Amino acid sequence: MSGLFISFEGNDGAGKSTQAALLLDSLRKKGISAVSFREPGGTDISEKIREIILDNENYKMKYMTEALLYAASRCQLVGEKILPALKAGNVVICDRFLDSSVVYQGVGRNLGIDTIEEINRFATGGLKPDLTFFLHLEPSEGIERKRSDGELDRMENQKGYFFWKVYNGFMELAERENERIIKIEANRPPNEIAAEIEELAERFIAERGL
Repeated sequence: MSGLFISFEGNDGAGKSTQAALLLDSLRKKGISAVSFREPGGTDISEKIREIILDNENYKMKYMTEALLYAASRCQLVGEKILPALKAGNVVICDRFLDSSVVYQGVGRNLGIDTIEEINRFATGGLKPDLTFFLHLEPSEGIERKRSDGELDRMENQKGYFFWKVYNGFMELAERENERIIKIEANRPPNEIAAEIEELAERFIAERGL
């Protein structure tokens, strides 16, 4: 594959969607061919799966069901959108990817990191981002941001301790895979965060010769 795969990760409310959109806009303005997707979602089928996962009425959902639905959505997105875009030489930006499942379901739901990685290895053919921006924000602040934006979805409505488990999972993952994952402090103005991400991303892209 000749493209480059960049993902954004972090607890809910950290600003991933905002920063992914800002990076996409910045790259395109510089003439770099780039596309972006969100998870779960990004295709017609994946968006329907997203509705099921996030619907507050589905509070009886088993943890493994949740994990498999995320993997199914990701499988469709990778096969239908991400791989073709990478093969065409695009920079692919994704608002969440495998790391979210590893942390939310593997750690937060206690399903085990190895279990989640194995499920997703099958679902994605082993695809992982080349570069990941981990937007670091304490979970209490993130959820407060989400509450101020409106009604919380099923995943955002979890107990506070769940988000601390997720947060600690992200911190451990970022330390373990520090060559791929770059920690970005997210308790700053969005434009300041965007400037840092833009500089790092463009340097990485230039090193890859895109």
